[in-house]
Amino acid sequence: MLLLTMGNAAGIGPEIITRAFAESPADMELCVVVGDLATMRRASALVAEHPRAGQSSGPAWPIALLGDASEEAKLPPRCIGLLQKCELSVPVPYGLVSAFAGEAAAQCIAWAARAVLGGEAAGMVTAPIHKEALAACPRWAGFPGHTELLQAEAAHFLGLPIGAVPVRMMLANHELKVVLVSIHLSLRTAIEALSQDAVLQTVRITHNALRASLGRVPRIAVAGLNPHAGEGGLFGTEEKLVILPALDAARAEGIDVHGPFAPDTVFMRARHSASKPGEFDVVVAMYHDQGLIPVKYLGAEHGVNVTLGLPLLRTSPDHGTAFDIAGRGVADPSSMLAAVRMARALVGPAVSASVGR
Repeated sequence: MLLLTMGNAAGIGPEIITRAFAESPADMELCVVVGDLATMRRASALVAEHPRAGQSSGPAWPIALLGDASEEAKLPPRCIGLLQKCELSVPVPYGLVSAFAGEAAAQCIAWAARAVLGGEAAGMVTAPIHKEALAACPRWAGFPGHTELLQAEAAHFLGLPIGAVPVRMMLANHELKVVLVSIHLSLRTAIEALSQDAVLQTVRITHNALRASLGRVPRIAVAGLNPHAGEGGLFGTEEKLVILPALDAARAEGIDVHGPFAPDTVFMRARHSASKPGEFDVVVAMYHDQGLIPVKYLGAEHGVNVTLGLPLLRTSPDHGTAFDIAGRGVADPSSMLAAVRMARALVGPAVSASVGR
């Protein structure tokens, strides 16, 4: 069983979830939505009213309120099961930032994380949230995004301080995988926070996660921070003083890691295509935009965000709430479907074997 959190109700999250069910029902078996009943029914009606090119029109998929996730097995075909785990007493207007919607989204995420940690589901797939809406909620204002919120839930479950549960963001599509040393920090702060420990920890988390999913030791490339990876110190010394010592320590642990390489070429070297396999399985990038720009340039519709280092499985689309198109019936569910498929692949046969029952 996979739990799908609906994301921010003012964005496209509810629509891409409903459209994923409508356009690829086989992929969405054993999936239960954690969200708000009225919001999801609104999204289902929107999808029925606006079929995408190549899709036939039909009645809106009914949204069935479940008592618990196990009731999904009793649902009839073309019906979406939902667990009501947030409070939305009035409809949320499309495209508007509100603490009301941010609070509801966070409630769903926290509940789903606890359910997965408690063994009630195999993993979770999260629809996009709006960080400004989340920051407007006093209870959740300390969490910049999904990753930090899930880290806190995992630490609480394990009875550990948050710092004892290090996590990293991996963005992946069929051509490129990238893991970030720092996530939601300003560029200035990200550079100031760069350390040997942070780089080494990222490489370790990447190595352990990909070794488990690939079934072999991954080949890891590391991007430099500065142009030309510092050019021997001419354009910066972080490569010599911070990154290289961390990679030496990782290699001493038996990790197959290489670099630091010039950031403007390493992603191309790692890119996989049908005609030319990449030199590396994954690239470790120093900060948020350095790593995410090349992945998203290759196609956000196929990208998946995977949180590494957690004691639970979480994937998500690699795009945002898209307030500019919310409510228009034009959202593309491809990245949501890719996130569900990747979650199934990472969970393994326990979930995947039951699809098509």
